[in-house]
Amino acid sequence: MALCKLPTPNSQLPTPNSKRCHWCGNDPLYIKYHDKEWGKPVYDDKILFEFLVLEGAQAGLSWITILRRREGYRKAFAGFDVHKVAAFSEKAVERLMQDETIIRNRLKINSAINNAKLFIEIQKEFGSFADFIWAYLPNKRPLVNDFKNGGIPARTEISDAIAKDMKKRGFKFFGTTICYAFMQATGMVNDHVIGCVAR
Repeated sequence: MALCKLPTPNSQLPTPNSKRCHWCGNDPLYIKYHDKEWGKPVYDDKILFEFLVLEGAQAGLSWITILRRREGYRKAFAGFDVHKVAAFSEKAVERLMQDETIIRNRLKINSAINNAKLFIEIQKEFGSFADFIWAYLPNKRPLVNDFKNGGIPARTEISDAIAKDMKKRGFKFFGTTICYAFMQATGMVNDHVIGCVAR
């Protein structure tokens, strides 16, 4: 998959019995996402926009529910081309409301379009969305936490600050909890537990 950070030819792929963060369980899709994407730093605006849409869609649902619809979202939202999504019309919204491959929630669909417009505004202001979002971290480097088997937070002071800023800018479905999940997904924080093969 294009979004996955693939291993180099000399790297070791995790084995089925390797130790992983408990949340990914035994679902092959979840394991693949955990091993190759979760916690890996993302500086590409297109991928950051994808996770912005997906995390907003996930609100109130499980992440695996969204992962299983990821390809549907990719097709429905123009390959996550932010300019195309920002230009979606009311007719496009009605089309999406009939699309069984995504979560058919009008508020979430409209928020994705709204957020696309605001995403572009941030790009114009800061040069890229990545420059804006990563500036919240010291030296724009990932925060690597040292959790063992639990205690991973649902929010932090940094996610509070980012969510507050984005809310002020008009973003929807991006409160501090969703923001922290976004930070984990895009590698702004590495919350793989100590001993995890993907750490």
